[in-house]
Amino acid sequence: MSWIDDRASSLEADEFGFEVLPETDQSFENALAKARDGERLSVDDGIELMTTGTDAVGIDPRRKELVLEAADRRRAEVVGDEVTFVANVNNNVTTACNVGCLFCNFKDTAHQFEEEYQDEHGGFTKTPAESRDIVGDAVERGVYEVTSVSGLHPGMTLDEEHRELLDPDDPELNFKPPEVYETPPATYREQIAAMAETGAHVHSMTPEEVHHAQRGADWDYEYVYRELADVGLKTVPGTAAEILVDEVRDVICPGKITTDEWVASMEAAADVGLPMTATIMYGHVENEAHRVRHLKVIRDLQDRTDNITEFVPLSFIHQNTPLHEHGVVDSGASKAEDELMVAVSRLFLDNVEHIQSSWVKYGDEHGMKLLNCGADDFMGTILSEEITKRAGGEYGEFRSFRDYAEMITAIGRTPVERSTDYTERRRVDPDTAVIGPRLGPEADGTPLLD
Repeated sequence: MSWIDDRASSLEADEFGFEVLPETDQSFENALAKARDGERLSVDDGIELMTTGTDAVGIDPRRKELVLEAADRRRAEVVGDEVTFVANVNNNVTTACNVGCLFCNFKDTAHQFEEEYQDEHGGFTKTPAESRDIVGDAVERGVYEVTSVSGLHPGMTLDEEHRELLDPDDPELNFKPPEVYETPPATYREQIAAMAETGAHVHSMTPEEVHHAQRGADWDYEYVYRELADVGLKTVPGTAAEILVDEVRDVICPGKITTDEWVASMEAAADVGLPMTATIMYGHVENEAHRVRHLKVIRDLQDRTDNITEFVPLSFIHQNTPLHEHGVVDSGASKAEDELMVAVSRLFLDNVEHIQSSWVKYGDEHGMKLLNCGADDFMGTILSEEITKRAGGEYGEFRSFRDYAEMITAIGRTPVERSTDYTERRRVDPDTAVIGPRLGPEADGTPLLD
């Protein structure tokens, strides 16, 4: 049994001892009235809406619909009837990781990648040339963006200088020389540069990866972002957020950065001028109060930076994760919880314009429903999706422009191709005989796939 399994098996779902609980002195009716009037909501207001009232156990269907209606009206006021999406490809560089998050089945323990390891495993580490080929092929087919989020490989460093600073005998640094591994990992600079060479917009380097890229050095997060922006990094994914309340992080990802470190990294990205997204991963051990506290962290960050382009709720996919395998959780969020998460995000985040519905997490039918609960973005074409699939996701890895045009039009909304940062937008005519991307550097309207 690995220490990851040991940690998971020692947890009991009812023994977390959380201090943050969904309890308020507010009423659901007052919170709903404030939401309808467009007033800035307090954490207590958010909890009342997320729970459909703390005066009763469970979700009240009638009250839930009132919250969804308020959120859908707010969406229409803020962004109109457009539903946006981006032509993108995922290129995760490596699955090697020693952090041991209990919600994740994407990683493979890094020692399995060492040259002396004899057993087979399903992980991978890509060379910069492989990344360049994967992204280059996608760009030739019309893709605009590459999203790259990877495991924290012990051999990966910011650059060659960083590598020289790290002592492989210091266990706190989580470093081993690249030559130890069957496929020696490249540096972050090399990987970002390889993907950028294709002309793709590089959306990469989570706060956790940036923390990894400055370990053992005396430079800060801003230095790392500047170095990577110099070789082609364009925007930053605000993942690795999970729940931004440390008592929850201590349970599901005790090896990850703290809430304050996550925020500091995101502020550094903003200082460098890199637009960023923000996420939440919900539906595991946290409660509704944790979810709203998380939203407050995001709203406060946006008040200070005005740099978050979209907020992305990610429903926990539980099937193949340590949390589920050891009985800590037996399911993810319900559909009603998904609806309320999206709706309260729209109402609470009064300074974030776009809220995403992820078809990879929710599927088509439920994902479309969430577009009527406050969401206005429907993710991207993906072409390759590995993280959710490994956790047990069942909704596929590709969405065509034809699919987007037909599905969005079917619910009475307008399909719009967008750039990563929303600065470029193009309405898509569903009646066009051939529908494909046009915003990518080599896009000419040809479908991404035959």
